Amino acid sequence: MTARISQKVAIGVVFVAAMFMSILDTTIVNVALPTIGRDFKVSATAVDSISIAFLVSLAVFIPASGWLGDRFGGKRVLLAAVVVFTAASAACGLANSLAELVAFRVLQGAGGGMLAPVGMAMLFRVFPPAERVRASAILTVPTTLAPALGPVLGGLLVTEESWRWVFYVNVPIGAAALIFGLIFLEGIPQARPGRFDLAGFLLSGVGLGLLMYGVSEGPNLGWGRPEILATIAAGVILLAVMVVVELRSAAPMVDLRLLGNRLFRASNGVIVLASVAFLGTLYAISLYYQDGRGLSALGSGLSTFPEAFGVMGGAQLASRWLYPRLGPRRNISIGLIGTAASIGLLALLGPDTSLWWPRLLMLTLGLSMAQVFVPVQAAAFATITPAATGRASTMFNTTRQLGGAVGVALLTTVIVLVGPVHLVAGHQVANLTAYRAAFLAAAAICLCAVACSLSIRDADAASTRPGRSGPQETGSRPAPATAA
Repeated sequence: MTARISQKVAIGVVFVAAMFMSILDTTIVNVALPTIGRDFKVSATAVDSISIAFLVSLAVFIPASGWLGDRFGGKRVLLAAVVVFTAASAACGLANSLAELVAFRVLQGAGGGMLAPVGMAMLFRVFPPAERVRASAILTVPTTLAPALGPVLGGLLVTEESWRWVFYVNVPIGAAALIFGLIFLEGIPQARPGRFDLAGFLLSGVGLGLLMYGVSEGPNLGWGRPEILATIAAGVILLAVMVVVELRSAAPMVDLRLLGNRLFRASNGVIVLASVAFLGTLYAISLYYQDGRGLSALGSGLSTFPEAFGVMGGAQLASRWLYPRLGPRRNISIGLIGTAASIGLLALLGPDTSLWWPRLLMLTLGLSMAQVFVPVQAAAFATITPAATGRASTMFNTTRQLGGAVGVALLTTVIVLVGPVHLVAGHQVANLTAYRAAFLAAAAICLCAVACSLSIRDADAASTRPGRSGPQETGSRPAPATAA
């Protein structure tokens, strides 16, 4: 049986399943937080620690994932991460107190933090450059379908069953991925990555964790609170020290020299700004539906779900037609402009606007974002050597994760500053101007990403375009740092 399944298929199946449950977990749990708070008799501020613990744990463990995958083998680390995440999910469902649930969420984050970088590195090592646009279309499924499906599935489970099922739902997915991986995945030998960079791990992990905590809690507690300012400042300082230490290290945990590669640097710029706009918009539109228009969590999820159909169709359009013909520069730029237009048009929604208009815009948003995610993931690693793929994947996923957290925090802050409610005839009603301002902010950020996309040279990514993998220009060769 093993001989009948190529490693492209085997890695793709395990990685998509693992990423799907990890990303789904973020949005599905948010729906259940109010119910969990009532069950454990804790305040809304306290129950928020369930989400924060997961995000911080992700940030701490992502930097070490590339080294672990290179040191112990991608198969071992990926399957170990699946086991940790799945077991922690089951434990979360069995938790009897908030403290237990938060502890198990930290464990979940540890497993989740290793899934994306290790799986992406494995996928890009088995797909040759000319086929990576196909691999990127595969990656787009969990990263964009799961955020849209989470509120729908979470609403159904919380309403019909129990909040514990938002965690139990991961168990069969994780078990299936583990069994499939044990049977079909093969170990791929990698060059030894050198000694574990303890200083880099501590500085990057703690720095990212503190920054993620401050960014995530800032909108809730207030950006002027001393603990928020201190946390963000400490995170920034530690990351600044990390930059100095890692640039001097011969075998750094976070290989910042990779940013000397023009194509990789531009791709990271696109992915972080696009993640801010896209994931921030998905969060803001759910608030618009529920707080602005009075929909239930399930109704909000169903009205957001057309985005997933747009992404699935757009991924095929990008991988099969647009990317091979247009190349990454024009494909990504068109996608960003379409995304900005879709988000900007959301700012025209009024209190009596038919809900079919935002649903249609969700569809066009997904269609446009597929033109960003698929090409940028295909092109980003074009001039990265196989030996550096693990470290490059770690950095790429770190910037995407941070971008998503910043997007949610930024758009939430805009809504809070404008005011989600105002008085009309002595009664508090939803202030849709707050949501319009948030959508305009996200659209502006998306347009800023166009500057990064226009700095991409198609010649640098020629090897990733089917039928166009001719010799590269001298200027498009990877910087020496990528060959390490």
